[in-house]
Amino acid sequence: MTKLIRIVVADDNALVRAGLVTLFRAVPAFEVAGEASDGVEAVSLTATARPDVVLMDIRMPRLDGIAATAQILSLSPGYAPAVIALTTFDLDKYVYHALAAGAAGFLLKDMPPERLIAAVQTIAGGDTLLAPAITRRLIEAYLDVHRCDPNIAPVNDLTARETEVFRLVASGMTNQEIADNLTLSEATVKTHLKRIMAKLGVNSRAQAIVIAYQNGVVVPKTTSWIN
Repeated sequence: MTKLIRIVVADDNALVRAGLVTLFRAVPAFEVAGEASDGVEAVSLTATARPDVVLMDIRMPRLDGIAATAQILSLSPGYAPAVIALTTFDLDKYVYHALAAGAAGFLLKDMPPERLIAAVQTIAGGDTLLAPAITRRLIEAYLDVHRCDPNIAPVNDLTARETEVFRLVASGMTNQEIADNLTLSEATVKTHLKRIMAKLGVNSRAQAIVIAYQNGVVVPKTTSWIN
């Protein structure tokens, strides 16, 4: 029997929250573990329900989605649900901060239901939503502000092969594309990525990509993000 994807929905807009809950309850692959109306409730609910995925609105009262994401990913060792930031605007600067805090990706609230469901399944399966150019544009757009952050994780401890994989991950390639590019198996790529994330001290692929940009592992295409 296929394991259900347990999901928590956090959004302060009751209509949006109810719509998302109804949507995912209608999909056999999902189990809605609960809903929260603000960041404080989201952290508390996640700690008790321990879902696989948290759909997290960024702008909420009491505790915003960025702070809530950071708290959720530090709840307990070995437990790191995929937190997916929900936003209305695709170049919202807060999305960048959510990715840096460890969010696994971000989704627009007005996405068609079938695309939303497919996207959440993709992230729950360990893949990424970072291939779309919009995410790279967002990271590049805010890079200059954060390049000198003293808390940026160093990349000097990565081996030559890990650095090569890291660079391709940051360019937006999927695991299979990286495997094809380097003539490796996909399993080997996943092993390298797991080691890279452990060395960088991050929980998500998105967070690793932010660090790649901050450290200059990839060079921003400064003329492309405004296209």
